[in-house]
Amino acid sequence: MAILLTGGAGYIGSHTAWNLIEAGHQVVVVDDLSNSSGEAIARIEQELKVKVPILKADLRQTEAVEAFCREHSVESVIHFAGLKAVGESVAKPLHYYQVNLGATFSLLEVCRSLKINRFVFSSSATVYAPETPSPLTEDAPLGPVNPYGQTKAMIEQILADETQARPEFSGVSLRYFNPVGAHVSGLIGESPRGIPNNLVPYIAQVALGQRPFLSVFGSDYPTKDGTGVRDYIHVCDLAEGHRLALEWLAKGQQGLQFINLGTGKGSSVLELLAAYSEVVGRKLEHELVARRPGDVATCFADVDKAQRVLGFSTKQSIEEMLADSWRFNQQNPQGI
Repeated sequence: MAILLTGGAGYIGSHTAWNLIEAGHQVVVVDDLSNSSGEAIARIEQELKVKVPILKADLRQTEAVEAFCREHSVESVIHFAGLKAVGESVAKPLHYYQVNLGATFSLLEVCRSLKINRFVFSSSATVYAPETPSPLTEDAPLGPVNPYGQTKAMIEQILADETQARPEFSGVSLRYFNPVGAHVSGLIGESPRGIPNNLVPYIAQVALGQRPFLSVFGSDYPTKDGTGVRDYIHVCDLAEGHRLALEWLAKGQQGLQFINLGTGKGSSVLELLAAYSEVVGRKLEHELVARRPGDVATCFADVDKAQRVLGFSTKQSIEEMLADSWRFNQQNPQGI
C-alpha cells in the first residue's frame, strides 16, 4: 500500500518523500513539474536505493491519476500540489482558483472512487486574518487577503464538507508558517524558478553573488528592530509533521483537524539576515525599502495543538536551518 504525494517533486513534497521512505513507507508521486524538477526524486532514489514511481500529470487529468493510484494501491494522500506565489495570485486570480480548486476537486473524486480515506492537506498560515495577534491558534479568525490564501481556506472548507458527507473519510489540514532550510545532505532544497517568493532564497542569492543586496520591505514596524517578524520552521521538521499526521489518521481518527506547524517563536528579517551572514562568514548587504501592502508586523504560531495531538515538536534551530540552506545553495547554485 502506498502514499500518494501530489506535488511530491517540489520543495516540501520531496523532503516529505525522503522522511516517509526512511520511515519504511512506500511513496508514489504525481507532479506536473511546472515549478519543480524530477531530479529531486531521482536524487532521493539514488541516495535511498528505492524506486519512486512518478506520474507527470496535471491532477485535473482525473482518469490518468485514478489509473496511477489504482496501479500502486494508494491508501492515503498528502496533497501539496498547487500554485503558490502570492503576488502572482493577485495578478491572476482566476488562474489560481481554476488550478488549485480544480486539482483538489479531481483528487477528491479519485479518493471517492478508490475509497482512499486518509488525506493530509498542505495549507498555510495565510488563511488567518492578518491583524490577529500572535501567537495564532487554530481557532483564530480566518480572513485571507489574497487569492492564494483564499484557495487554501476554500479547500479547507471543501475538505470539511467531504468529511461530513463521508464519515469514513478523515483528514488533517496542516497550516504552515515559513518553511526554510534543506536536507542535511545538500541533495534537495528550495529551488525556485525565476524570482523567489520567499525570504531565504533571496538571501541565498545575495550570498552567492547573484544579487548585490537584500531589499528589506519595511523598517518601521512595532517590532524589536522595525522589520517584520515571522515563524521560520525547518523543512525537515515540517516533513516530520506530515508523517506524524498520517500516522495519527491511521489510528482511526475521524473528521477534519486543523493544525499549525511552526516553532512558536518569531525572528525578524534583520535577525535572519545576520544569522545567514554568520553562516556564510561575511556581511550580507541589505537596503531598507517601503513596506509591502498587506504585510503584517508579526506572525508566529501557537504550537500547543501540534504537540498535544500529533506529538510534534521542532528540532532544528535557526542556525541549523540556514546552515542547511547555505550548504544546498553552494552545491546547487543554479538550483535543481
